[in-house]
Amino acid sequence: MASLKNINLQFRKCTYYGITGEVGSGKSGLLGAILGEIPYYSGVIAVGGSISYVEQEPIIFSMNVRDNILFGKAFDQKMYDYVLHASCLESDLEILDAGDQTMVGEKGITLSGGQKARLALARALYADADIYIFDDPISAVDAKVARQIN
Repeated sequence: MASLKNINLQFRKCTYYGITGEVGSGKSGLLGAILGEIPYYSGVIAVGGSISYVEQEPIIFSMNVRDNILFGKAFDQKMYDYVLHASCLESDLEILDAGDQTMVGEKGITLSGGQKARLALARALYADADIYIFDDPISAVDAKVARQIN
């Protein structure tokens, strides 16, 4: 098993960063260590602020679309409309029988990989965090939608 060594990073506020590398090079592992989900053996990881994370394989909960996005936060129509637009979910909600009240996950309808990714992105954006970590969240969406999200 490969390990990352001698890494020294500092991220500044209000700046976008990208971590690139070959498949299996440790990008997701590094993100996991920053999130506190993967143990590290030396050094210090300090995070200043709240984090919102979108993983490669998004988790969709057995609840309706809106609750998957709000994830326990209070409903704010303006913010909700913004994240639906930013994550390109508006057209999906138009075709669902119950709109954002449609049940998804194990006890509801099955979403495509792209829909799951965009739903997880909407959840992350709605969290209104200080820090956003995206681990290749748009790999499952088609090229046209990916351009709109970017």
